[in-house]
Amino acid sequence: MDFEIRGERKPQGRRKLRAERAEYFRLVRQGYSNKEASRLIGVHERTGREWRNGRTNPNRFRAPARPEWAPAGVSGPSRYLREDERIHIADRLREKATVRAIAGELGRSPSTISREIRRNCHPDSGSYRPHAAQARADERRPRPKPGKIALNPELRAAVQAGLDEQWSPEQICHALRRTFPDRPEMHVAHETIYQALYVQGRGELRRELAGALRSGRARRKPQRQANCRQPRFTDPMVMISERPAEAEDRAVPGHWEGDPIIGKDGASAIGTLVERHTRYVMLLHLPNGRTAEHVRDALTETVRTLPAHLMRSLTWDQGSEMAAHKSFTVATGVPVYFCDPASPWQRGSNENTNGLLRQYFPKGTDLSVHGPEHLAAVAVQLNGRPRKTLGWETPAERLHKLVAA
Repeated sequence: MDFEIRGERKPQGRRKLRAERAEYFRLVRQGYSNKEASRLIGVHERTGREWRNGRTNPNRFRAPARPEWAPAGVSGPSRYLREDERIHIADRLREKATVRAIAGELGRSPSTISREIRRNCHPDSGSYRPHAAQARADERRPRPKPGKIALNPELRAAVQAGLDEQWSPEQICHALRRTFPDRPEMHVAHETIYQALYVQGRGELRRELAGALRSGRARRKPQRQANCRQPRFTDPMVMISERPAEAEDRAVPGHWEGDPIIGKDGASAIGTLVERHTRYVMLLHLPNGRTAEHVRDALTETVRTLPAHLMRSLTWDQGSEMAAHKSFTVATGVPVYFCDPASPWQRGSNENTNGLLRQYFPKGTDLSVHGPEHLAAVAVQLNGRPRKTLGWETPAERLHKLVAA
C-alpha cells in the first residue's frame, strides 16, 4: 500500500482528511472491514463509520449526511420516500444488504427503511416491489381518514355500551382487549375514543355521551404551552434572561434568590433568601400568611438591613406571593427578575437551601409556630456550616469579608 499515515496528529477536522477519506473508501471497495480500513489509514473506527454511513447527532435523530456511495441522481431527503428511493431499496434487498446499510446510502433513518419494508411488502409473498409499494403509500396518504370506530359498527356499539356504564375510555379499551383477545379489529386505543367524542363532524359516537366522561366536558380543554401563557401579574415581569451577566457567573456579590417554603395544607410559610456569591441565608417571618402584601413588607424590612452594595437584584419564581414586586422595587430600588415557568434550576442555590431547611421545618408541619428568634437561630446555624463550594469557608465568613471590604 502506497498510502502513508501522516506524522502530524493534530486534529484536522472531518473535511480536511481528504487523502485519508479517499484511501478509506478504496480499501472498503476492496473488501476491508471498517475496523481494518480505519487502522490502516490511522483514524478512529468511529470516523470510518461516519464516513461510510453519514454523521448523526447521538442525542436526537437527524438525517445523516449523504455518504460517499449514495446512488446518483438522488437529491436530499424529503419527508416521504420517493419512488426512486423505493427502487433502490428493492435492488439492495435483492443483494442481501442490511437495513442499516440501505439507510446510510439513502441518508435515511434505519427505522424509516425498516418500517417501509414492513408496511409495503407484498402481503402474500413478502417480497418488496417498489412500484406497488409506492401505490400503497399514495393510497394511504390522503387526509382526513375515517376513524376506526366509524368503520366498525360492532366496535362502535361496544364503546357506546361502556360509556353508558360510566366507564372511562381507558377502562373501555382494556376491557375490549380482554373480551376479544384474538380480534385486533376490536382493539382500540383510549385516545381514539376521545377523538371520536371531541372532534366535531365525525359522527362516530353520540355527542351526548361526552357527558358520561368524568371531566364532564363536551370538548377538549386546550393546554397552553409555557411560552403562550397569559401574564401572571398586573405589572409586567422582567424575566431572568434580562438579568445582568454578573449575577449568572456569581462573580459579583449582592444577587439574591428567593422563595417560600410551605407548611401544612398551605396555611403557613417561611420566606427564604439566599445570596448567590456567598450562599448566605436569610429567613423571612410571615406570621400572617404569604399574601403579596405580607411578602412585600417582609422583604422590604429585610433588605433595608443590608448594605446597598450587597443587594443588587432578587430572583424569584412566578408565585402569586410576588404580585407586588413593582412596589417592592420602588420602595427599595432592588430589581426583581422572574424565572421561566417550571424551571426551578434557575434558582439552584435557593432550591438547595430549601432542602436543607426541611431538616428544621419538616413538610406537613405548621410553620407559624416558629417565631422570628427561632428563624434567626436556624439561619445562624446554616450560615456557620463550612461549604465545599466556598473552599470550606462558611457563608458567614465569606459575607463578613465582603462587608469589611
